[in-house]
Amino acid sequence: MLGVSQSFFALLQKNFLNQRRWDTRDELRIAIVTWIERTYHRRRRQDRLGRLTPIEYETTMTTPADQAA
Repeated sequence: MLGVSQSFFALLQKNFLNQRRWDTRDELRIAIVTWIERTYHRRRRQDRLGRLTPIEYETTMTTPADQAA
């Protein structure tokens, strides 16, 4: 069974790093940080949110009146 960090890096490698060739380390670093913030953190289930993803939590906690504002 893969550990948490192994699972994370396998996802990063498969879904992101192998998709293209990176010209510079700086470009790669910025792209990795962006992927983590925009994709991984938003889809990963979090204990502090009752095992919901941030998107699921936001959907369940937002009332229709909040969405209209």
